[in-house]
Amino acid sequence: MALLVTGLYASLTGLLVIALAYRIVKLRRLHSIGIGDGGNKDLSLAMRVHGNLLENAPLVLILLGVAEANGMPVYLLHCFGTAWIVARLLHAIGLTQGKGGYHFGRFWGVLTTWIVTLGLVIANIGFFIGF
Repeated sequence: MALLVTGLYASLTGLLVIALAYRIVKLRRLHSIGIGDGGNKDLSLAMRVHGNLLENAPLVLILLGVAEANGMPVYLLHCFGTAWIVARLLHAIGLTQGKGGYHFGRFWGVLTTWIVTLGLVIANIGFFIGF
């Protein structure tokens, strides 16, 4: 069974990972910092934004793939996938613009990420117990 919908959102997530990694590389080159953050707050924040995506992506993409393999309707997969990508964009923008403090994008990005994760967990458990 081809996981076409999961493949789409995994690919979009991959593009976001690359974009955030590129931002780190630009800051490293600008400030001549080879390893770590060199005490540079902007670089530290860029690394944290990238890291947070990498911490959440594997679980969500696995859950999305399992839901697709179990026969979740395509429209629901797209709802979860779209919410996931929007959440991660909001989080990256919000964490960056809020400089690590409160920002609309950070708040809603995190909350939406948790909702997507929990929704997929519940759906997959529901498939398991036969709902």
